[in-house]
Amino acid sequence: MGRVFVSGSSDGLGLMAAGLLIDQGHEVVLHGRNERRSRDALAAAPGARGVVSGDLSTIAGSRTVANEVNKLGRFDAIIHSAGVGYREGRVETEPGVPSVFAVNVLAPYILTALIERPKRLVYVSSGTHRGVCPRMDDLLWTKRPWSGPSAYAESKLCDVLLAFAVACRWKDVTSNALEPGWVATKMGGPSAPDDLHQGCVTQTWLATSEDELARSTGGYFYHQRPRAPNSIAADLGTQEELLAECGRICGISLD
Repeated sequence: MGRVFVSGSSDGLGLMAAGLLIDQGHEVVLHGRNERRSRDALAAAPGARGVVSGDLSTIAGSRTVANEVNKLGRFDAIIHSAGVGYREGRVETEPGVPSVFAVNVLAPYILTALIERPKRLVYVSSGTHRGVCPRMDDLLWTKRPWSGPSAYAESKLCDVLLAFAVACRWKDVTSNALEPGWVATKMGGPSAPDDLHQGCVTQTWLATSEDELARSTGGYFYHQRPRAPNSIAADLGTQEELLAECGRICGISLD
């Protein structure tokens, strides 16, 4: 059985994934944005080994989460499940940094860079990422009129770029991305058509399964099957641009 840290696991798909892993016998550490959310997470998943608190919408908060996770020792897998949706207006949590980028992109970048390398990294993306072409010169949306849906989709493309970049750089770690489907969570809304219970399965499978596919790296998955991502995600130059921009914003390099 493995040790797994799940970010954004106080509700939604993160909590569901954590619960499934606990039921399978894995040692799971949860994450909540603050002490209240952390208490809620432990109450909802009493079999968890522990919980880490920290606000992933800020650079300092992401550093705190990374530091607290490192105090617990090395994990076998980390699932980057924390996220905010496209209904968010342009809310800045750092000067010039919209929350959708801070939580969906910068936080997993910082956690990846600072947490002791696990055996497996799993990044939760979205099928919406296929419909955008990222403006690498304007990832923070300072030059364009704000569009919540486009900013969200672009952030989810960045998650795939990050997963693939890590797969290229770290040969001792498996790094994959997935889309859970459009499911009826707080983010997805009540009319979402896909199977909610399937929405948490692929990330737990990628984190723990010994199936050959789950042990591969640099892949993109939907319901435990490979799926073609936006072709831009495979572009090495774009991957490097993302890493450079994240490093510039937060002052942390991913070696």
